[in-house]
Amino acid sequence: MSDRHDSWYEEDAGPLVRLFAITRGRGRAVRRELNLVTLVVDGAPGTALRRTEPEYAAIIELCRTPQSVAEVSARLRLPLTMTKVLIGDLLDDGRLIVRSAQPPTGPESDLGLLRAVLDGIRAL
Repeated sequence: MSDRHDSWYEEDAGPLVRLFAITRGRGRAVRRELNLVTLVVDGAPGTALRRTEPEYAAIIELCRTPQSVAEVSARLRLPLTMTKVLIGDLLDDGRLIVRSAQPPTGPESDLGLLRAVLDGIRAL
C-alpha cells in the first residue's frame, strides 16, 4: 500500500477510534428513551463535570438549552450512535435530564404535517 493511502486511512479513522475508546467499545445505546427527537438539557448547571473528555464538555455546553439528540449529534459532528452513548453516560451521572418531545395531537397537527409534506414535495 502507498503512504498516501495509509495516511488517509489513519487520518479518517482517528476520530472514530477515539470515540470508540471513550465509549469503551460501546457502539450501541441501550437507552430506549433516547431517539432523534428526545430533548436533553443540563440538569446540574454550574457543577463540575466528572468526565474529562472534551466531547462530554461539548455536550454539556450545547445542552444549556434543550437540544434534541439529533441536534447534538449534528452540531458536534459525531455519529448518532456514539452521541447516544455519550449522552447516556451523562444521564447516568445525573448531569443531563431527558425531556420527551410531545408530538402534537388533534386534527390541526395532521393538517400541519400534510402541509409540510406537500411543501417538501413541491421543493423537489
